[in-house]
Amino acid sequence: MAAQSTAQDFIPIIFQVIVALGFVVVTLVATHFLGPKRKTSDKLTPFESGIKVVGNARQPFSIKYFLVAILFVLFDVEVIFMYPWAVNFRELGWNGVIEMFIFMATLLLGFIYILKKRALDWN
Repeated sequence: MAAQSTAQDFIPIIFQVIVALGFVVVTLVATHFLGPKRKTSDKLTPFESGIKVVGNARQPFSIKYFLVAILFVLFDVEVIFMYPWAVNFRELGWNGVIEMFIFMATLLLGFIYILKKRALDWN
């Protein structure tokens, strides 16, 4: 019969959490008060990738970019699932081959759906 945990058993964990949170708070407060404060016009201007900002950042642009990026990530992650299958190909046998064909067919159906919806057309 296993012994049950009591509240006293969790005291070291609670103490460690308190010490960690205390360290974070003390470090943030100390750097805020002890750090240098040099506010110049160059330091306060927005800066992105070495290019000075021109115009409003809230300009609308095509959702196609995000759609293509999300679809790339989706299909890229799906391809990652093929690696363990390829490594264990012999151990999985014919059941593994059939399951991979089902997986690939599902991916192909998704890709055909994307093409039918013309999600990858930029015009």
